[in-house]
Amino acid sequence: MDTTLDDPLVGQTLDGRYRVDARIAAGGMATVYRAVDTRLDRVLALKVMHPALAADPGFVDRFIREAKSVARLAHPNVVAVFDQGTHGPYTYLAMEYVSGCTLRDVLRERGALQPRAALDILEPVLAALGAAHRAGFVHRDMKPENVLIGDDGRVKVADFGLVRSVDSVTNTTGSVLGTVSYLAPEQIENGVADTRVDVYACGVVLYEMLAGSKPHTGANPAQVLYQHLNEDVPPPSAAVPGLPAALDELVAQATARNPDLRPYDAAALLGLAMDARAQLGDAELDAVPPQARAAERTAAEDRTSVIPRPVTSHAEPVSHTSRLAAPPLPLPPAPASAPAAARFRRPGVLLTVLGVLLFLGLGTGVWYISSGQFTKVPNLLGKTETEAKSQLSAAGLGVKRIDRKFSAAFDKGTVMNTDPAGGKRIRGNGAVTLTISRGPEVVIVPDLKGKPLEAAKAELTSAGLTPGAVTQAFSQDVAQGSVISTDPTGGQKRALDTVVAMVVSKGRPVPVPRVTGASLDQARSTLEGLGLKVETAPEAVNSPSPAGTVANQSIGAGTQAATGDTVTLTVSKGPRQIPVPDVTDQEVDAARATLEGLGFKVKVDRPFLSFSNTVDSQSVPAGQNAAEGSTITIRTKGL
Repeated sequence: MDTTLDDPLVGQTLDGRYRVDARIAAGGMATVYRAVDTRLDRVLALKVMHPALAADPGFVDRFIREAKSVARLAHPNVVAVFDQGTHGPYTYLAMEYVSGCTLRDVLRERGALQPRAALDILEPVLAALGAAHRAGFVHRDMKPENVLIGDDGRVKVADFGLVRSVDSVTNTTGSVLGTVSYLAPEQIENGVADTRVDVYACGVVLYEMLAGSKPHTGANPAQVLYQHLNEDVPPPSAAVPGLPAALDELVAQATARNPDLRPYDAAALLGLAMDARAQLGDAELDAVPPQARAAERTAAEDRTSVIPRPVTSHAEPVSHTSRLAAPPLPLPPAPASAPAAARFRRPGVLLTVLGVLLFLGLGTGVWYISSGQFTKVPNLLGKTETEAKSQLSAAGLGVKRIDRKFSAAFDKGTVMNTDPAGGKRIRGNGAVTLTISRGPEVVIVPDLKGKPLEAAKAELTSAGLTPGAVTQAFSQDVAQGSVISTDPTGGQKRALDTVVAMVVSKGRPVPVPRVTGASLDQARSTLEGLGLKVETAPEAVNSPSPAGTVANQSIGAGTQAATGDTVTLTVSKGPRQIPVPDVTDQEVDAARATLEGLGFKVKVDRPFLSFSNTVDSQSVPAGQNAAEGSTITIRTKGL
């Protein structure tokens, strides 16, 4: 049923600017609407936080953090954020509207995808996350629902609402936020969420695209969590036989249960994905998988949720109005012959289940007993140093010490981290350590024009930058193999580890002449005289060209090649010899069709004053061989 008509926001105009036209989707934390920016007359998406959550400073901070972090990225594969504001009880983000569907819609409709399609989706996702990781952010909730595929084929990553700074990625509030099907083991056990949790999630998404179903499924979320902790993601070829080993290896690298064995961020995984693609031929990339129906989803598996972890006497209570909790369901039973403890291979699994029980039955009581002795640390992220000290003083807390670190995520002079974290309770006379941002650590991109590629890569690495994609282009003034230009260009200031793409010279262009029909020696002399290399194909072929001459050339005539490029020449064995059929006494049109179908040319000779349409004779007798492409004359009967 369409509930748009029942939505009180539809038809309203927020901030006198954004007219809400229709509801697109609703989640546990926000609802997304299609709206019109009446000032700029453009369609956009309006993400509005549920009013019940707007009273929670933590969720409001998350909304604002999403706006700031995504606005800083300005990446073509990230859904752009245009504006952020509040209107009465509503806190909203004005975002880019992507007309199309989600990857979840594609998987639900098509099941497993061809390897080329899976990589075509994965690579822009990794490019977007790589930019976020290099800018200091972790997404933490990668899943097919957050991958948008526009009607024009563009792929964009959405919902950076759970984004965190790389410098403060450990969740210590007693819960881990995410979607159970894509959670990395370290998120489940201890809440650690650095760039490698996004890498793990992308590996699970890649498996799902290749296999058509999730690697870990169960009757309840607890079973899925147990598998993440204790079982490796299987190779997708186990579900879809025939998938190349390179794709199995790519999934295995991304989903290693030990985070130290994974690529360190999405940019590194992107490089491995491109290497895997390069190992595959067109037949492997375009192999059509058996369209087995994808495993049924459950709402609990695909919903972004808070999975409780063990709470202590100092833990903050979890608000039922602001977080979703997965129900406490049993883990898969151990074999009957094993002791009860054998079902928990790691302490973290037991603690996870105990955390669910404590959350539902004991957490509130523990907090109530100790609440009078503790003060809640204010949320200071993004505040200036002066503002932070003032708020701490007002809360009766002191400053233990001040650390200063570089950060691309927080403005210079603002708080980028606190210990204890905002919202955590400490004793009333406690002190807080503030980490103040020194702003992004910047380096100057060196001028690499004219430098050999390997020397340029070494200079970028030495400067603290990352060599990126290398493309080639012709140049009249830059030597072959040397750098023509970089992006960003030399002299610009960029954050540490910024990826720098390079265009490398192929040298001056060499127009390739036509050598088909020429003798092999003559063709070789002509091409080598232009600075090109020549190779001969191992087998000759039949062709209209005389035997011993060049039948084909691998680089076509008129094409521009680079000095040192190789042209492969195929030698002709001459035309094929084809037996000529008997077409006498046939109608002219039928005889012509027969001969032309065999590769001959046909000439019709009609005697003077002949009105017959029947073939009387043919220039090559039936049964004799003639060269393919040669002309056979047929003569009609005379008077």
